[in-house]
Amino acid sequence: MSKVVLITGGSSGIGKSIGEFLSEKGFTVFGTSRNPENYTDSKFELVQLDVSKLETIHHAVQTVIQKTGRLDVLINNAGAGITGPVEEIPMEEIKRNFETNFFGPINVIKSVLPQMRKQHSGLIINITSIAGYMGLPYRGIYSTSKGALELLTEAMRMEVKDFNIQMTNVAPGDFATNIAAGRYHAPVLDESPYKMPYGNTLKLMDEHVDAGKDPLLMAKAIHQIITTDKPKVHYKIGEFMQKFSIVLKRILPDKVYEKMLQNHYRL
Repeated sequence: MSKVVLITGGSSGIGKSIGEFLSEKGFTVFGTSRNPENYTDSKFELVQLDVSKLETIHHAVQTVIQKTGRLDVLINNAGAGITGPVEEIPMEEIKRNFETNFFGPINVIKSVLPQMRKQHSGLIINITSIAGYMGLPYRGIYSTSKGALELLTEAMRMEVKDFNIQMTNVAPGDFATNIAAGRYHAPVLDESPYKMPYGNTLKLMDEHVDAGKDPLLMAKAIHQIITTDKPKVHYKIGEFMQKFSIVLKRILPDKVYEKMLQNHYRL
């Protein structure tokens, strides 16, 4: 019997690439979308789910279980970008981002755990970000929401291990997807004291995404994790320097690392 995989945010970008690759490898794949009817050409089945709405999460998970009788792998991939000076991002946008990037994944995990406990098996993969390992200027809310999911995974994997359920983080760097178009951008205001540095940083971030790696690299990494017996706690997928920046943070004095980030973002 092929493993049953549920991928949140499976209609585009990294989630779509993962779903298509796993389908080709013989997995039974379900993706999710807030509006699955808009993606009639999807190569795997999409079910309706909005991570900010608990009732849609429960309905999507139950739909998969009713159709297949099991749920072997959850890939918490749905996420949203957000940029801006923290001082100028409206509080409702900060809360909305955490609903998508942190609280939503928690609710999806809670929804699949009873079935995985019943099976006495399961794997939960949380897609975080290399940005979650460091506080990046004008990406502070995004870094924080993804960093929170990293720490949650570290804690929960110890809580669920007795049920033969495994949990891991996969932190991608920049990939060539439409994430920049879907971000919330705090506007660059003419009267803002952050106008010049934020505007320049925003351009640099968009350039990084446009020059990012092929999402197929993430799909292959996820496949390798699913087929390994004992997944690690953390995986980082991306450019060498993006991954190496995490190592540098561990070994460099704080102010030296901070200066390195400022130089990178030309601040």
